[in-house]
Amino acid sequence: MKLYFDKRLKDPTYYAQQGIRNGKKTTTRNVRNFGKHSELLKITDDPEAYVREEIRKMNEEYRVGKVAFNLTADFNEKVKHTDQEASSSNWVNIGYFFLQNIMKNLNLKEFFRQKADTRRITYDCFTISRFLTYARVLDPGSKLATWNRRDSYYEQPDFDYQHILRFMDLLENNYDDYLTWLFKYSNSIVKRDTSVLYYDCTNFYFECEQPDEDIVDEVTGEVINGLRKYGLSKEHRPNPIVEMGLFMDSRGIPITMCLHSGNTSEQLTAIPLEEEVLKMLDDSKFIYCADAGLGSYNIRKFNSMGGRAFIVTQSIKKLSNTLKQAVFNDFEYRLLSNDTPVKIEDMKGFDRHKKENLKLYNDFAYKVIPADKVVDLGLYEEKILKNGKIKRVKATGALKQRLIITFSRKMMEYQRTVRDRQVERTRKLLEKKDPEEIKKGPNDVKRFMKRITHTKSGEKATVEYILDESKIAEEEKYDGYYAVATNLCDSAGDILAVSHKRYQIEDCFRIMKTNFTGRPVNHRLPNRIRAHFLICYTALLVYRLLEVRLEDQGTHVTPENLITTLKNMNVTNIHDVEYMALYNGSKALDALNQLTSLDLDRLHYKPTELNKKIKKILG
Repeated sequence: MKLYFDKRLKDPTYYAQQGIRNGKKTTTRNVRNFGKHSELLKITDDPEAYVREEIRKMNEEYRVGKVAFNLTADFNEKVKHTDQEASSSNWVNIGYFFLQNIMKNLNLKEFFRQKADTRRITYDCFTISRFLTYARVLDPGSKLATWNRRDSYYEQPDFDYQHILRFMDLLENNYDDYLTWLFKYSNSIVKRDTSVLYYDCTNFYFECEQPDEDIVDEVTGEVINGLRKYGLSKEHRPNPIVEMGLFMDSRGIPITMCLHSGNTSEQLTAIPLEEEVLKMLDDSKFIYCADAGLGSYNIRKFNSMGGRAFIVTQSIKKLSNTLKQAVFNDFEYRLLSNDTPVKIEDMKGFDRHKKENLKLYNDFAYKVIPADKVVDLGLYEEKILKNGKIKRVKATGALKQRLIITFSRKMMEYQRTVRDRQVERTRKLLEKKDPEEIKKGPNDVKRFMKRITHTKSGEKATVEYILDESKIAEEEKYDGYYAVATNLCDSAGDILAVSHKRYQIEDCFRIMKTNFTGRPVNHRLPNRIRAHFLICYTALLVYRLLEVRLEDQGTHVTPENLITTLKNMNVTNIHDVEYMALYNGSKALDALNQLTSLDLDRLHYKPTELNKKIKKILG
C-alpha cells in the first residue's frame, strides 16, 4: 500500500492506496480514507508524515496476513451487465489445486512438449489436459460443457472448443506411449506394488440406436471392427457398448487399460494387455488375480510361465462330479482363523445369536483340493481355426493347480435370504397363472418356475407352471461355498487375502461410472472415444494416487467426501482486494492440507497468494 493524495489541491484528502494484480488484470483501489489535510492538522503538525507512518504500519500487518480495509457498498448499484444468454456465477474453484499437486509429478508438460514439437500446434496441450482431468473429477460432463464452464476455475484458462477436439486426436495418436508414461512417472508419487496385478472388464454404453459397422481396408483386405457394438450387459440396456479392460496394482492404483468392441469376449482381452504390462514392468514376476470369467485355461496357462502365478475364482457348479463330492463331503475342513478341524454340519447348526458364537459366525471353514486335471474344472480354451475364426472348446490336459474351498455361515444366510425373496416373488407370479412362455435367466426369479403340460388324447395340451422345488434344493447346496484356484503353495489365508482385494477394481469402475459420470459417452468417432477414456483413466489415476497418499499419512477419506470437498472449495472475488472462501472446514480438508501444506483452509486469500500457490504447484 502507498500514500495517495492530489497535490494540486490546497486541502487534499489522504488515502491508503492498494495495488492489486488479479491474474492478468492490474489495478489500484483506495482502501482507507484518512481525512482531509485540515482535519489531520488537529491531531498532528505534519499530516503527510503521519499518514505515511500509518500506511507503514498497515503494510507490516498486511505482510503477516492481517489488515483492515474500509470498503463502501452502494445498495443501489446493479450487477455488471453482459451479453451472455444466461447469468453466470462469479465464484471460482480452488479445490483442483490439490489435484494439480499430484499431477505435477506426472510430468505431463514434458510429455506433450515432446509430442507437439513436430506439429504446428497453437494451443497448450498441457493446459487442456489438466482442465479436462479436473472437470472429469469435479464437474463431469461433455467436452462442450467443460469448455463452457472453464471460467469456473481460478486460473480461467483460455482455449477454444476446437482445441479440445484437436488435443483429443493428438492424445489418441499417442495412446500406448501416454499410458506407459503415466505408469512410469506415477512411481515418483507412490511406490507402485506390482507383486499382484488385478484384472477385470466392464462396459460403457452409448445413447445411440445403431452399432458401428465393420470397415474393410481396400488395400490389405483387413476387417476393422467397429468399436460400439451390441454385447452382454449386466444392466440389459438396449444400447451399443464399448468394453474396457483394466489392470490394477495391489494398492488399487491403475496400471494400464485397453478398449475393445462391445461384442468382444473378455477372456480374449487379458493376455494381450498383460503382454503390454510385461513391457512396462522391470520385474515380470507377479501374481495375476481375477474373477472366474477371466480365468480361462489359456489365461491360467499363460500365467504359469515366466515366474508368474495366478489366483482366480472358480465356479463350484462347473466342477466335475468327483471334485463336487470332495467339496461337499464333511472331511478335512479347518477354520481359517486358527487352522483347527471343523465340520460344515457344525458350521450350519450353531446358534449365531449367542455371544460366544460371534467369532465363529464371522469365521470361514476351508479345505484344499488338488485339481491338476483341467477337464475337472469345466474350463474352455480358445482355438483359432484355419478361416481365422475363434472357437471355444473344452480344455483338456493338465495344469498344476489346487482349489481352496471356503464355507461361510454368514454368506450362506445372506444367499438364502436373497433366494427366499426371489421364491416369494415367483409364488406371486404363479398366482397370475400366465400361460405364456417365460424366459428364465440365471438370476431371474422365473428360473424357479417349472413348465408342465397336460393333454388328453386328441385334445390341445394345457400349459401349467408350478414351483420347481428341485431347482431350489439344488441351488441351496452351494450356499455359503466359495472356491479359488491357484498354482501357488502359500497358505490358504494369504491366498484368500489377495483374492479379497479384487473389490478395489470394482471400486475403480464404480468411481469412473458414478462419480466421474463416464457414461453415457458423448462421442461417435473411435479415436475420440479412445481419447475420452484416456482422460477418464487419467482422472482415475490422479484420484487414486491422492487417495493412497492420504491413507499413507493415516487419514482415510471416502470417495464421496473427498470429491465433495474438492467440488465445494470455491472462492469469490471481493472488490479485487481479496478472495473469500465460500466453504467450511472439514476432516477431509484437514487431511488434504496436512498432505500438501497448501493452507487452503483460510477464510481470506490475497490474489497474489493464490497466484503463488498455483505457480508453485505447476512447477
